[in-house]
Amino acid sequence: MALKLAVEEVGKDFLIPVIDRVSFGVETGEFVCLLGPNGCGKTTLLRIVGGLEPATRGRVTLDGEPIVAGQPHQHKIGVVFQEDRLLPWLTLEQNVALVLKPLGLGAAERAAIARRYLKMSGLVGFEDYHPARVSGGMRQRTAIARALAIEPDVLLMDEPFGALDAQNRRIMQNEVRRIWRETGRTILFVTHAIEEAVAVGTTLVMLSARPARIRELIRNDGRTDRAKLIDDLNTMIMEEVERQQGAAP
Repeated sequence: MALKLAVEEVGKDFLIPVIDRVSFGVETGEFVCLLGPNGCGKTTLLRIVGGLEPATRGRVTLDGEPIVAGQPHQHKIGVVFQEDRLLPWLTLEQNVALVLKPLGLGAAERAAIARRYLKMSGLVGFEDYHPARVSGGMRQRTAIARALAIEPDVLLMDEPFGALDAQNRRIMQNEVRRIWRETGRTILFVTHAIEEAVAVGTTLVMLSARPARIRELIRNDGRTDRAKLIDDLNTMIMEEVERQQGAAP
């Protein structure tokens, strides 16, 4: 498979170093999960990949083209945040169609695409509902449909199910895995939940405590016992938390 996304020696400093020399590649069609202890820079790294945050050093390329915050590029990057960020005065269909307007598509085509991706996301019959009339899970499905509607080269997901209850979270994990299989999109997914990462990801990138480095890169191909993998990842997280606490002044 071709390398779709390359993160090369990326670092980020605020008042202190947060990310230090992180490098990994994402192949076309992979579903990669970023894991690590709280505050290790997972979301910051995702924002750098999406061109939403500048890196202090290193570079990110998508299909060989550099992605640099504030600079134009030729690729479409879809982003799903923890909050659905839907506009409450628009219907679900209108929220999805809105992102298609800058692409120069006509109103009928925008509506047809929006309905297609809402259907893929399990929202047939709810197209004309406003966000306040549907559940949190349905709003997040709409956010996923909105991100997919632009047919992104890569889809970035930042703890998209963090605000959902346990039952809806499991449902959405299954749904996003199904949508990934149907679309073949390349996905980079941030989560703090180890069980979630094991359930959805084909590759798991474990980051160390701050400043984040690659602690482990695991191919989640089903060859390793799932319970053992979860235990091993939990152990890594605890070791990194203890290391961080030991390094604190």
